[in-house]
Amino acid sequence: MEHLTRRCAMLGFGLAAVHAGFSAASASAAPIPAVSLTPASGPAGTRVALAGSGFPKSVAGTVTGGAATVTFQTTKSGAFSAQATIAATAQGQAGLSVAVGRTAVTTSFVVLAGAPAAGTPLLRFGVATPGGAATGAELDAVADLVGESPGIVLSYKDFRQPPPVAELDSVVSRGATPLVTWEPWIAGSGVSQPAYSLARIAAGDFDPYISQWGTALAAWGRPLMLRFAHEMNGDWYPWCEAVNGNQPDDYVRAWRHVHDLVTAGGAANVNWVWAPNGGGSVDPALLYPGNAFVDTVGLDAYNWGTTQAWSSWQMPSSLFGPHLAQLRTIAPGKPIIITETASTEAGGNKPDWNTALVSYLRSQPDVTGFVWFNFTKETDWRIDSSPASASALAAALAARR
Repeated sequence: MEHLTRRCAMLGFGLAAVHAGFSAASASAAPIPAVSLTPASGPAGTRVALAGSGFPKSVAGTVTGGAATVTFQTTKSGAFSAQATIAATAQGQAGLSVAVGRTAVTTSFVVLAGAPAAGTPLLRFGVATPGGAATGAELDAVADLVGESPGIVLSYKDFRQPPPVAELDSVVSRGATPLVTWEPWIAGSGVSQPAYSLARIAAGDFDPYISQWGTALAAWGRPLMLRFAHEMNGDWYPWCEAVNGNQPDDYVRAWRHVHDLVTAGGAANVNWVWAPNGGGSVDPALLYPGNAFVDTVGLDAYNWGTTQAWSSWQMPSSLFGPHLAQLRTIAPGKPIIITETASTEAGGNKPDWNTALVSYLRSQPDVTGFVWFNFTKETDWRIDSSPASASALAAALAARR
């Protein structure tokens, strides 16, 4: 009996040792939590983007130490992205603490001595041009017209195109932020494209392609804005819920699926922009993916003037005001960007409209910027549709600096 007891004890010790070995191996294989800041230095009051990986999966977390506590949700891969503001009174090394469950990491922002505190952010000016993000001559021409280089460059990619890494590099080399509109269709092939229905996207038909984008954007690593499936509340794109066989709730399911796949590839550097149109057949509140899946709220709205039978001249306050109020109800606290806008010359005074545009948007504290659609398409939307139009926008932008 004593001999048997010893054998059992030895066997128990051996099992404990094996278990300890497995535990040690599991612990060594666990990812190490890491957080990066963009930018990592600047004046007190700077708004920074945090990107983290290696945290507990699908868990709520907080960022403390800034001007206010920020909450976020980690993805299924343990990654997250969030934005925080450095306290206006911060000096030296300002610590931001990230806590997810029992896991906590502190990272430091270097407050530059002698730099003025960041105040109300400058309303950013962006542009979209026919040649796209890589056509430097068009962007240079816009800079010459308005007296400043665009700080945001908007481009468009459909679901056949690879991640535009070279174009992203080109935009960043100009000191601008890329805003990529990612469109789930074959561009120019009409509204009825059953192969690109929202249900097929959510079901995983395009998973390898979407994951390719996520991996490539993660490897690129710098901040960018990604506007997926915009103007979804209309009826002119295959991803609009009112057409192409799409059903209620399909849009939200497709958005969340795409978001999770890209994020699972490690692309915590992506700022997700959800951008309805200023007018459509579906209530945008029914199409909002949720705060955990959206970083910035966008809005497309144009002054069509008298170019259409249904349109009339609208000054910026009447064009944007009702839609901004609705967006603030749908996504309270989210920053807003006007992702597409422009005015025609027909039916009113475009120079006055340009002046009022900048003045009105500057008065909206949650509107961070606007992107001018510099095309001749349904009408002449270009900044320089007349010399007076270009001069007025240049003067309005100069007045805000």
